[in-house]
Amino acid sequence: MRIGLLTSSRADFGIYRPLIKEILGNKKFELKIIAFGTHLSVFHGHTIDEIRNEGFEIKYTIDTMLVSDSSESISTSIGLTIIKFSSFWKDYNDQFDIVLCLGDRYEMFAAVMSGISFGVKFAHIHGGEKTLGAIDNIFRHFITHASFIHFASTEEYRNRIIQILDDPNRVYYSGALSLDNLNSINLLNLDQFKLKWGIDLIQPSILFTFHPETINSNLNLAYTDEIIEAILSIENFQFIITMPNADTCGNRVRKQFETRLEGRKNIFLVENLGTQSYFTAMKYCQLLVGNTSSGIIEAASFQKFVVNLGNRQAGRAMSQNIINIEIKKNIIIDAINQTALLGHYEGENIYLNKNQSASSIIIQALNNNEIYI
Repeated sequence: MRIGLLTSSRADFGIYRPLIKEILGNKKFELKIIAFGTHLSVFHGHTIDEIRNEGFEIKYTIDTMLVSDSSESISTSIGLTIIKFSSFWKDYNDQFDIVLCLGDRYEMFAAVMSGISFGVKFAHIHGGEKTLGAIDNIFRHFITHASFIHFASTEEYRNRIIQILDDPNRVYYSGALSLDNLNSINLLNLDQFKLKWGIDLIQPSILFTFHPETINSNLNLAYTDEIIEAILSIENFQFIITMPNADTCGNRVRKQFETRLEGRKNIFLVENLGTQSYFTAMKYCQLLVGNTSSGIIEAASFQKFVVNLGNRQAGRAMSQNIINIEIKKNIIIDAINQTALLGHYEGENIYLNKNQSASSIIIQALNNNEIYI
C-alpha cells in the first residue's frame, strides 16, 4: 500500500513520529513524506532538517509559507498552498492509496482542500476536537468532512465525528498518537540537556508556550504584555519559553518576547526544542504554563500540572491536571505559585488508550482492505 503523509510543522511531525516508524517497519507499506508549511521556513527553525536528522526520507517538499502574520497574509498563504497543492495532486494523486493528515492547521486544511477534486483519499488524525479560542475548529471539521478514514484521540471525539458525518463507518478511537512517543523516545539526562541547551533543569523550571488566540486576535498583544509582566515578577523559577506558531499575530507575540525577555536572567527563549528535548524538559520541570495542546494531551502522562492560559484550548476534553485561568498578571502569578505546591499529578490521562497503542490501531485500520471497498 502506498501511503502519503502530509506534515506542515514541527508540531505535527512530533506527533507522527511513532507512526512513521511503524509504517517504515511494515513491508506492506510504502511511505512518501510530503513536507510543506513552516518546515521550509528558516524563520521558524527550518524543521525539515529535524525530519532528515531522524533518518526519514522526504519524498516531496512544497514551499507554501509567507513570513508575515497578518490576517491577509494567513489568507494569502492558504490560497498559495491550495495553488501549489493543486499542481502537486494533479501530477501525483495516482501515487497514493491513502494520504495521512493531522490536526487543524490552516496549512493542512489547504493541502486537503486542493486534493478533493482529484479524489485523494485522506486519513485524518485528531478529528472531532473543539478549540473555542482558535479558528482551527473550522479547518478541523472541514478536514473531517473531506477525509475517508478517521482516528480520534478520545471516545468523545469519535462520537463527535460520527455526529458530523452522520456515519460511523471508518471512524476509529485510537487515543492520542503523540503518547506513543513516550515508549519510543530516549529522553536526555540532565547533563545531556544542559550540554545541548545551556539550561540546568536541576533548577526549578517552568516549561512555557503561548500561541496567539486566533479568535479575538486583537487581544493577543495585551495578553502578551500581561504574560511578560507576570514572568518578570516571578523569581523562584526559571522559564524555558518555546516560541509561538505561525498564527495571526504570532510574529508580533514573538517580537514582544524577544524584545522584553531575551537575555534576562533565568529566562531562556528557544525556537524549537524538538520532541526529545521538549519531553525531557517536560519530565524535569515543575509545571507547564501556556496554552499549547501538549499541556492538554501529554503533560498528564508526565504527572505534571498545567496552568492553561485563556481560551485557545477552551472546549477540549481535559484531564484533572489542567488549571484554567484568565490572562491577567496577578492571576497568572498566583496560579503558578499555588500550582507549584501541588507536586505531582496522580490522576489519569484521558487521551491515553490503555488497551493498544494509537500507532498499532492506525496500522491495523490502514491494512484492512475491506474499508477501501
